[in-house]
Amino acid sequence: MNASSESSTAAVDGSASTTASQAVHKSAHHKTAQPTTPPHDGAMHGAKLALVFIALALAMFVGSLSETIAATALPTIVGDLGGVEIMQWVSTMYILTSTVVMPLYGRLGDRIGRKYLVLVAMGLYALGKIICALAPNMALLLTGRGISGLGGGGVIILSQAILADVVSARARGKYMGAIGAVFAVSTILGPVLGGWIVQDFGWRMIFWCTIPLDVIAIILTGIFLRHDAHTDKTHTVDYWGLAFATIFTVSIVLAASWGGNTYAWDSWEIICLFILALVAAGLFVYAEHKADEPIIPLRLFANRNFVLVTIAGMLVYGAMSGAMNYLPTFLQIVDDKSPTIAGLMMTPMMAGALITSTVTGFLATITGRYKWMPIAMCAVLTGGYVLLASIGVSTPIMLLMFYFFIIGFGQGLGTQILVLIVQNEFPHRIVGTATASNNFFRQIGMTLGTAVVGSVFTSRLVSQVSSSVPAGVHVNLNDMTPQMLNKLPAALHTIVAQDYAQALTPIFRVFVPMLAFATILTLFIREHPLSKSVDNKGTSTHH
Repeated sequence: MNASSESSTAAVDGSASTTASQAVHKSAHHKTAQPTTPPHDGAMHGAKLALVFIALALAMFVGSLSETIAATALPTIVGDLGGVEIMQWVSTMYILTSTVVMPLYGRLGDRIGRKYLVLVAMGLYALGKIICALAPNMALLLTGRGISGLGGGGVIILSQAILADVVSARARGKYMGAIGAVFAVSTILGPVLGGWIVQDFGWRMIFWCTIPLDVIAIILTGIFLRHDAHTDKTHTVDYWGLAFATIFTVSIVLAASWGGNTYAWDSWEIICLFILALVAAGLFVYAEHKADEPIIPLRLFANRNFVLVTIAGMLVYGAMSGAMNYLPTFLQIVDDKSPTIAGLMMTPMMAGALITSTVTGFLATITGRYKWMPIAMCAVLTGGYVLLASIGVSTPIMLLMFYFFIIGFGQGLGTQILVLIVQNEFPHRIVGTATASNNFFRQIGMTLGTAVVGSVFTSRLVSQVSSSVPAGVHVNLNDMTPQMLNKLPAALHTIVAQDYAQALTPIFRVFVPMLAFATILTLFIREHPLSKSVDNKGTSTHH
């Protein structure tokens, strides 16, 4: 009996030991195989997620590629259509219209779903480019740019919000970093392709060539993006909020664009526009307070991180937009480079952004730490703009490209992380609204940056050329392109190139204190844990 008992006991112990061993092995295997995102977090995984991300990334790639191609060809386009003195409006029109519709796309996406909205936005963007390709004059070109903006604003907002629908905030960091890399690659290819296309096929082809990519993006999105889970059909549109936001945006952009150029800053036209903008802003706040479904809920501004990130984003993107639209032209006019070479010279900037955007995205996912990223971004950009303000006709090419690398390196450190911080702060049910609101103010910054730089630059250039060109010599700035400049006598060519540099580079100094202020603001960001579930509840418990 004792032997049997011992044998039985041993068998039980052995069985228990085996079971425990298997349990430990399974537990260890489960921990090893467990993905970063919990399996029941509401996110997409595997091939389906990869296909959706490819579709979204392609849509944003096409949009960014089209814009950078157009920026490189801008001097040739406006010279051919006789619109150098309103050149800034080619960029400003797109930014203006895309800004106005962002809050509407965000709110509608939260209420009725995002799939079909993003398909409509992609279609509008493509339609606008077709109009631009056929434009016989500046008026129709600007019309096409405006329609492209109506679609482009939706593509940006809805793609970012859709990503929040399929990936948790913690895992989203690496995807946001990859999107930043997509933007960097597109902006590397854009100037190069733009220069080559303009030289060999003419500027109209830059709009036609990306239409097939738009079609592919629409098809992929339609096939692979899952149907929206949103079923709320009781939505209402905040028409008053949208109207006052539009009046505010248009007024402030017109004032910034016309001030010091078409009209004096102290003229009644400019003063009235600023007054109209202030009145519209006040009425907008009142309308949002009363609206059942405001396009920009005022409660967003009770969130500390939202306010800090939004203001910092306005300043950063204002500086970036104000400078980036004119640097390719600077290289063509001042350094006498072809559009293709000018595009290649911008490559270090995009290479810097590619490196840091990818690395910081993965670091945010792996470590969950992100506060240092926007701080570093603003600090590096501050130093980069100090360097940009020093460039001139005699600046060595290699030094100029090194400055560009510093700017890109800084930009990639935090631009995508700013969006991630905002999305992490609020419940998933309003992630589209929060994303759109943040982007709306960021686009306001871009609009003002582009408009102010364009206005001040044009005014300074006209003044510089008028005072330095010999008496009796007439230089028509409306028809001035790099090709026309090369036909001028060498002495006159040099004078105009120097005037161009002296008109543009001092403007970069204006952005230095703005970026320094943004650096200070980001120091006060609170680093809340990144949600590991798509159905994020927000960070209200941290306030």
